[in-house]
Amino acid sequence: MMELSIIIPAFDEARKIAADVDAAGMFLADNNIDGEIIVVDDGSTDGTGDAALRGMLQFRIPLTVITLQHHAGKGAAVRAGIMKSEGAYVMFADAGLTVPYTDALRGLALLRSGRYQLAHGSRWLPESRIERPQDPWRQKLSRIVRWILLRTLSLPKELTDTQCGFKMYQGDVARALFSRCTTEHFLFDVEVLVLALQQGYRMTEFPVSWSCDSDSRLKVRSHAMQVITDLLAIRRLSRRFPTRS
Repeated sequence: MMELSIIIPAFDEARKIAADVDAAGMFLADNNIDGEIIVVDDGSTDGTGDAALRGMLQFRIPLTVITLQHHAGKGAAVRAGIMKSEGAYVMFADAGLTVPYTDALRGLALLRSGRYQLAHGSRWLPESRIERPQDPWRQKLSRIVRWILLRTLSLPKELTDTQCGFKMYQGDVARALFSRCTTEHFLFDVEVLVLALQQGYRMTEFPVSWSCDSDSRLKVRSHAMQVITDLLAIRRLSRRFPTRS
């Protein structure tokens, strides 16, 4: 079994995706990690899938491009990639290189130790570095969302960052959790976290260097109602199956 599967969800990312694929391939090659890269084109209209195939020409690393027939949402894209993965460990990373792939070595070490089944990158640990911050409005919104999530879903208070797009899992655990995940939009990783806690899996966070992508696909005004809808659905799930203490 290969060691690491890297999933990159992408929607209308033709300008960026080749650089993402190159960076992921270089990370695997430079660190002698036997792995694969899976790009999931979430119904793009700008040739994202073709652009992804033009990346990583200098590396002999398996590259798969999955094309969804319509724009289903980031959660649906990540799930499709993870269910296709074969790695002993699995990670997903946002397009746009918001976190350098070298930071994944920290998460991989935690998973290899066998102490944890999930390792999430966090922007808010003392050792984390913010290279390019969000604008003040998004910073305020991020704090509000975290406050709501902690209180609405009774998540562990030691969690500092549920929304960083740089998360790692034991492969079999990832495939089991995502096979049950129904959230197709931006809060999918929160549902996966709730499912993991209900199953008694152990998770931890590791610091990352993070740069805000001003071209983020999350638009506050247009996606606010979808985020609220997903949050209510996940809340019902967490109440139906309380997390283990």
